[in-house]
Amino acid sequence: MYPHVHHQPDQPILNVARLSLRYDGRTALEDISFHLHAGERVAVVGPNGAGKSTLFKVIAGVLRPSEGEVTVYGSGPGGHVCIGYIPQRSQVDWRFPVSVADVVMMGRIAKLGLLGWPKKRDWDLVRAALETVGIADLAGRQIGELSGGQQQRMFIARALAQEAELMLMDEPLTGLDAPAQEGLLALLGELQRKGVTVMVATHDLEQAARYFDRLLLLNRRLVAFGVPEQVLRPEVLVRAYGGHMTLPDGQIITDTCCEGGEHAHA
Repeated sequence: MYPHVHHQPDQPILNVARLSLRYDGRTALEDISFHLHAGERVAVVGPNGAGKSTLFKVIAGVLRPSEGEVTVYGSGPGGHVCIGYIPQRSQVDWRFPVSVADVVMMGRIAKLGLLGWPKKRDWDLVRAALETVGIADLAGRQIGELSGGQQQRMFIARALAQEAELMLMDEPLTGLDAPAQEGLLALLGELQRKGVTVMVATHDLEQAARYFDRLLLLNRRLVAFGVPEQVLRPEVLVRAYGGHMTLPDGQIITDTCCEGGEHAHA
């Protein structure tokens, strides 16, 4: 059995305090602080290289911060079995000879231990997770035979079988067609109804505004954190993206430095 820590119910499900991470002579994250409430849906947005994937890996306990701390219900991420981390699909070897049900059962390893044998309750949780995400009929398929949307649903099922309370999803919508994206976003609503706290890294600001309670705008530092109306303001976005970008409503903003150091927004 893997060691795990007890939750302190009076503490936030996630608290990030003055977090910094440096490696290979560069700063990946700098002085980031925020906390989440149980059951929230939060979109993490920002330009390429902003540190979104790095932030998720620190929260999941995969990377150790250079400074600051991350706590889940009052304790560090190491030992928590309630954190479900779903990496980008490009990081997975889809040729690996394993079935969908086998992958979902991997979510039970933290409870069973490496040498533990699944019991009836474990298989019941796997079946229930597959039914929740709508791919129970694909349980015996090899994972490479799934579509992109089905692959993401499989990983969500694995996190559900793990009984995850905090789910970190790194670019889950990338490469999916519109129906698959809409289906996955609807599934996030089901997770919220189950009380699961979800953080999703995405590049799509329009989807972030429509489907998420709060947005975390990141560019190595925390630029803004709040409801979409607060974060998706031109003067805020230009601090993260700079240059020239188009807002979800079609408005174009530019960041043009003038002699006085002011910025022009069009």
